[in-house]
Amino acid sequence: MKKVLSVLMTFAMTAALLSGCAKGNTESTPAVTALEQESPSETAKESSEVQSSGGSYTLTIGSLKGPTSMGLVRLMEQSEKGNAKGSYDFTMVTAADELLGKVVSGELDVALVPANMASIIYNKTNHGISVLDINTLGVLYGVSADDTIKTAADLKGKTVYLTGKGTTPDYALQHVLKASGLADGDVTLEYKSEAAEVVSVLKEKPDAVGLLPQPFATAAMVQNDSLKMVLDLTKEWDATAGESGGSLVTGVTVCRNEVIKDHAGAVAAFMEEHKESAEYANDHVAETAGLVAAAGIIEKAPVAEKAIPYCSITYVDGDQMKSLLSGYLKVLYDMDPASVGGTLPADDFYYMP
Repeated sequence: MKKVLSVLMTFAMTAALLSGCAKGNTESTPAVTALEQESPSETAKESSEVQSSGGSYTLTIGSLKGPTSMGLVRLMEQSEKGNAKGSYDFTMVTAADELLGKVVSGELDVALVPANMASIIYNKTNHGISVLDINTLGVLYGVSADDTIKTAADLKGKTVYLTGKGTTPDYALQHVLKASGLADGDVTLEYKSEAAEVVSVLKEKPDAVGLLPQPFATAAMVQNDSLKMVLDLTKEWDATAGESGGSLVTGVTVCRNEVIKDHAGAVAAFMEEHKESAEYANDHVAETAGLVAAAGIIEKAPVAEKAIPYCSITYVDGDQMKSLLSGYLKVLYDMDPASVGGTLPADDFYYMP
């Protein structure tokens, strides 16, 4: 048990299932020497190319030590080596509220935050931010030694242990249970203060079911080989969502609107490189696991390698992003308006480049 708790305490620093530096407008026209005179049109063309590729403006980017940052680690490495197209200053934190405060204060230009927090920031800043992309889909899994569980409907009569009463994982589970035809009381929900407690229960009660986010779900199975992932909450959500139910969205990337307006080239370059970084994470799992461990998101690369395929790392923008995210936020709003900041975002919440 001590070993289990030790491993999960390592991951506690990665959970959240979220410091900028001085910045300024340093974009300038490339210098022209006496031996290398250019015509005004050539100079304007070069300046335009610099702007379109990101220019010299440094974007301050904040993220959480968890799945939402895993798709970013390749870009972090490229930036550190000086191989990125854009200029970035990355910061990772352990609490979502830290990101909220830094975005609201203007300390961060871009932040990778929980989907519902993006809506809260939007309302707090009087529509001051936009969502650039979805970076992480569902990371919640039902873990149990009871392999008779195939769908959410099979949870009838069982007890599910989870953390965070009144949080989005709680809302997501309750929505899936209701959409699967289960009534209040058909499933008993037992709330624990942290994931380690859920894992302890799973060890003591083989027939119990725990709802855990990644990488906690993988960590639990590494420590107890009788456990299996019996339920993928994202698949359950999608199976019952209907046309307007969106998808189970964990993390999104937001940007302050004044930055989008003043530094469109830098934002466009970041979006392109973010997409490439997310694709790299899914196509090069072993290499990404090493970067995840080096970044301190998960301590051990072998565990990260097992977890990454289940972390739903993605990059979705444009109309598809709007469809998936708006449906998800509507479900949360219907359950508790406060979970999305009291009001559903308007169309300007979804960035359409």
